Amino acid sequence: MIEYENQMFLDLFHEDGLLVTGRGLGIDRIFIDFLKLYCDPGNLVLVLNAGDKEKEYFIDELRKQGTSPLPKIITTEYNANDRHSIYMQGGALFVTSRILVVDMLTERLPIDLVTGILVFKAHKIVESCQEAFIIRLYRQKNKVGFVKAFSDSPQSFTAGFCQVERVMKSLFVRKLYLWPRFHASVVSCLDEHKAEVVELHLQLTPAMLACQTALLDLINACIKELKRYNPTFDTDEITVENAITKSFDQIIRLHLDPIWHQLGAKTRQLVADIKTLRLLLKHLTQYDCITFYNLVDSIRSNEITFGQNSGWLFLEAADNLFTHAKERVYGPAKKTKKVKSSEENLDPVKSDAKGPVLEECPKWKILAEILKEIEEENESVSSTLGPGRVLIAAEDDRTCNQIKQYLSDGGHTLLKRLFDKSVGRKTGQKVAEESSAATRGRWKGKGKGKSSAKNTKSKSELTLTQMVDSHNKEEADDDDDKVSASTEEDTDSVEEEDKQPPSSDAYYGVLQEPVTVLHPLHGCNDPYGLVRTLKDVQPRYVILYDADMVFVRQLELFKASRPGTPLRVYFLVYAGSVEEQRYLTTLRKEKEAFELLIKEKATMVIPEEREGRLQNDPSLSRDPKSTNASSSTRKGGVEPEPPVQQKIIVDMREFRSELPSLIHRRGIDIEPVTIEVGDYILTPDICVERKSVSDLIGSLNNGRLYNQCAAMSRYYKRPVLLIEFDASKPFTLQGKSQYMSSDISSQDVTSRLALLTLHYPQLRILWCQSPYATAELFEELKVGREQPDAAAAMTVTAETELTEIPEKYNMGPQNFLLKLPGISTKNVYAVMNAVHDLSELVSLSEERIAEILENKAHAKTLWDFLHSEQKQVESTAVQKQPLSKFGKGFKRKR
Repeated sequence: MIEYENQMFLDLFHEDGLLVTGRGLGIDRIFIDFLKLYCDPGNLVLVLNAGDKEKEYFIDELRKQGTSPLPKIITTEYNANDRHSIYMQGGALFVTSRILVVDMLTERLPIDLVTGILVFKAHKIVESCQEAFIIRLYRQKNKVGFVKAFSDSPQSFTAGFCQVERVMKSLFVRKLYLWPRFHASVVSCLDEHKAEVVELHLQLTPAMLACQTALLDLINACIKELKRYNPTFDTDEITVENAITKSFDQIIRLHLDPIWHQLGAKTRQLVADIKTLRLLLKHLTQYDCITFYNLVDSIRSNEITFGQNSGWLFLEAADNLFTHAKERVYGPAKKTKKVKSSEENLDPVKSDAKGPVLEECPKWKILAEILKEIEEENESVSSTLGPGRVLIAAEDDRTCNQIKQYLSDGGHTLLKRLFDKSVGRKTGQKVAEESSAATRGRWKGKGKGKSSAKNTKSKSELTLTQMVDSHNKEEADDDDDKVSASTEEDTDSVEEEDKQPPSSDAYYGVLQEPVTVLHPLHGCNDPYGLVRTLKDVQPRYVILYDADMVFVRQLELFKASRPGTPLRVYFLVYAGSVEEQRYLTTLRKEKEAFELLIKEKATMVIPEEREGRLQNDPSLSRDPKSTNASSSTRKGGVEPEPPVQQKIIVDMREFRSELPSLIHRRGIDIEPVTIEVGDYILTPDICVERKSVSDLIGSLNNGRLYNQCAAMSRYYKRPVLLIEFDASKPFTLQGKSQYMSSDISSQDVTSRLALLTLHYPQLRILWCQSPYATAELFEELKVGREQPDAAAAMTVTAETELTEIPEKYNMGPQNFLLKLPGISTKNVYAVMNAVHDLSELVSLSEERIAEILENKAHAKTLWDFLHSEQKQVESTAVQKQPLSKFGKGFKRKR
C-alpha cells in the first residue's frame, strides 16, 4: 500500500464512517484490503451495493494475493437452508439486497452475529433504498457491529440539499473522510514518485477548427432557443461549457423531466438537436474525416428521417459546417489563381486533381513519430532493462481499431478504404491507387496483432439514426449522477466492427518489437479491464491518445506503487479544442465538489446517537406515535389495552421496490411470503395489487390486470388497485388536445379503467404520488381492523381460482339468483349456503328469508316476487323450461 492509502485504511478501520476519494485514487484497492482483513471465518461481514463485475474483480484480486477463504456470492441459486448454513460459516459475503432483506425479516440471518457491513458506491444510498433498509434492520438488533462506506464520486454528494448528511444518516455513521487529489498527503506521495510526462499539444487543422467553431455556435443557438421557449425553469447549468461534457444529458433530463409531458414539439426537437450536435462535436476530434463527413451528410440529406429540425440547419454556421466537413474529404473548393498562395497550410495532405484530398487526423502522425522514437530508444537502451512495452489508451473500441489499421496499413490506405466503402460508393468516385509505401511499409511487416482482421464493415457506414441512438445510450460519469450505473457504456461499443472481439475486455497486440498494446478507456464490459491490462502488460511507455482524468490518476498510482520501474507517459491533446476543455471541466467540477464537501463538513452538526448504538435510540424508532402512547396514564381507573402490533403480508417480488422499507419504518411488521393473488395483504378482507403507471398500461394491454382483479374480487371482500406514480414526473392519461368522449375505445387507458370498474364494482382504485404516501395510506387503512394471516394468504393460488370455486358452486343458478330482486353480491353466498336449490328457496317463509338475508326489506321484496302472479308472455324459451332446470343444486356434487 502507498502511504496515503495506508492512512485512509487506518482512519476508516479505527472508526466507522464514509470515505470519499477522488476518482482514480485507488478506492478499489482500499476496499480489497478490508475484504482481505474480514475474510476470516471468525467474522461475518456483509458486502452491499457491489455490481457483478466488481465482485468478480475483488475475488480475483484476493485470489492472486493468496487469500483464503475467498468471499462467497449469494444469489437466488441457493435455497433458504443453504443460505443459513453459509451465514453460519462466516467470512465476507456478497448478498443481493432483496435476498438479504428477506433473510433478515425471517430471521434466517443471525443479525446479532454479524461483524459488520461494507457498503460500496455509498453515493447511491438514499433513505428509501433497500441498502438503507438493511442497515436499519442491522442497527436495530446489532449495536456493536461496524458500518464502513466507500465512494469515489464527490459530485454525487453535492446534488440536492445536505445530500452528504442525508447519506450519512441512512448509513448510521458520524465520520466523513475526504481525500481529494489536492490532499497534502496525496500530493506529496504522488510527487515523490512522479512519472516522466511528455505533453504534446497538437493544433487542429483549419478545417477542423472551422467545424468546431460552427458546432459551438449551433449549440449556443439551440440553448438560447431552449431558454426562450422555457423561461420558467432554472437554466444556469444549461450552458455551452456543460454541453460538451458527458453529463449534459442528465442535466437536461433533471430540468425537463417534471414538465416533459407539457413541453411542446419545438422544445423536444431542440433537445434532440442538441444531442445530435454534441454527437457531431465528439466525432470531429475522435474519428477520421470520412466518418465525420458521413454523419454530417446524413443530417443534411435525411431531414425526413430525423423529423423537423428546430431551424439550425438554415443558419450560416450550419453552412460553414457542411462546407468545411466536405473540405476535409475533397479538399478546398476551386478558387481563382489569385488565391493560390493561401492554400499553404490548409491540409496535411496536398490536394490532388485526380482524386479527393483525405485529411489525416493530426494525432496519427504524432503517434507514428512517438512509436519511432520509442523503437529507437529501445535499440539503444542497456540490455539490463530490455525493450519496454507500449500501452496505447484511446477513448473507445472504434478509435483503437482505427489506430491499429493506421499502424498496420498507413493513414492513406485506411482513409481510401473508408472512402471507397461509404462516400465513394455513393458518388462513384474512387481514390487513386497510391501505395503510400513510406508509411505502409514501415508498420505492415512489423508483426501481427492478437486479433485477426477481416474488414467486412466499417462503422462509418452506420446510419445517422443508429449513431444517435447509440449516442443516447451513453452513460454519464458517476460523479454527475448518483444513480448512474456501475459500469460505463460508451456510445460506439454496441456496434463495433466485425473484425474486433466483443467489447474489448481483451487487448490487442499490434507490434512485436516493442510490444504495443491497444486498449479502450471506456466501453468495456469490465470496468476494471484497463487496470487489469496495466498490471498484465507492465508497460514502460504509455501513450494517452485521449485525455481521461481517471486513467491519468491510475497511471500516477501505478508509478507510485512501483517506484523503481521507469514510466514515461505521452499525453496527446488538441490545444484550444473541445477535448481539452472537457478534460479541464471535469477536473474543475471535482475540485469544486470537494471544496463544497469540506465546507459542509466544517459546519455539519451530527448527534451522538447517529450511529444507532444506544438502546432505545429515537433515530431507530419505527413508530413516531409510540412515545405518546406509552406516556398515557390510566383514565377512569381502567388500564388501557396494550396496542396490537400491526402486520402486513408482502409478496417476495415486492422487495425490489421502496415501499416495504417505508412500511417497516412506520412501525408495521412485514411478513415476506410468496403469494399469487395480490401484492400486499393488509387485512383478511383487503388485498392490494400495486402498479406503476407504465406497468398499469402494459397490464391493461395484455389483459393481465383483468385476471388479477378477478382473482382479488373472488377471494377478498375489498380488492384494491394501487396506482403509484412519481411526483417529480407528472403524467397525463389524456392529452391536452383530446376531449372527453362518451365512446368507449379499446385503445384508451381511461376507457379500459372504466370497463375494469364496471366489471368489478367492488374494486377500489387508489392513486398515490410516492411510496411515502402509500405507506401512510396503508397505515390508515389498517386502523381498527384485524391482522392478516400469512398461511391463509398463501393458500390462495391460481390453481384454486380455476378449480375449487367452480367445483363449489354452479355458476348458472348463481347468475340466475343474482338477477332476483333483493339478492346482491353481499348476500348471495348466504342464500346459496342456506338452501340447496331454487325450489327450496321458493318454499321458504318470509321470516326464514329475512333471517338468511338479515334484512326484512330485502326479504319482503324477494318473497313478494316469488309468490306473486306474473303476466304470461307468449312462448319464450325461458318460460317453457321446467323449474327443475334452474332449481338444480347450487353446490356441485363431488
